[in-house]
Amino acid sequence: MRIIVAIDIIGGKCVRLTRGDFNTKKVYNEDPLEVARQIEDNGINFIHLVDLDGAKNKKIENIKVLEKIAGKTSLKIDFGGGLRSYEDLITVFNAGARQVTAGSIALTDPYLFMEWLTRLGQEKLILGADCIDRKVSTGGWLENSDKDILSFISDYKSKGVKYTICTDIKKDGMLKGPSTALYKEILGSVKINLIASGGISSIKDIEDLRDAGCEGAIIGKAVYEGKLTLTELGRQC
Repeated sequence: MRIIVAIDIIGGKCVRLTRGDFNTKKVYNEDPLEVARQIEDNGINFIHLVDLDGAKNKKIENIKVLEKIAGKTSLKIDFGGGLRSYEDLITVFNAGARQVTAGSIALTDPYLFMEWLTRLGQEKLILGADCIDRKVSTGGWLENSDKDILSFISDYKSKGVKYTICTDIKKDGMLKGPSTALYKEILGSVKINLIASGGISSIKDIEDLRDAGCEGAIIGKAVYEGKLTLTELGRQC
């Protein structure tokens, strides 16, 4: 299972939110590159880089952070936030991303999402499937829908999607464990590479997700709050 550390960006700084609420913003480091280098130094190969300004404003805002991390580390970067056109995707890949995550477009403009999937291929495009009370949420978690998370993921798997990041927003930033039962339910009916996100706060959580069949696990606040060390995570790689 891939161990992936989240780096969320607002105003060029490394931050974390709780349940996606921008009013809970806490700055952990003024320099995301420093965080990225610490991740790499501990033997972790993957990061999930999220442009929270971009997600909120519906346009890429923090491309320079991506360029800097990609240019000065060998980390494999998945980038998300503010992607609204194929040109945006090319910009992000040219800046050094290995994969991109798109969630809002997958819900609001499925034809465009499928065009991206066709042009990029299934290895480069990750379906962002964030939910609250099992309903898909978009726009940096500021907009809710009535689309069921299981049918959302299942529909796109049938259309060729290989990877999905699934975040239970109620768990995000709470440090009380992930939605393992939800992931088991999804994987019990959909054969997809599922990356778990939200609430992971212990090695036991990671082991449970691995046992559930998750392809990856994204850890964020637990690292920044000292619940899990990068050294511990490096041993899980």
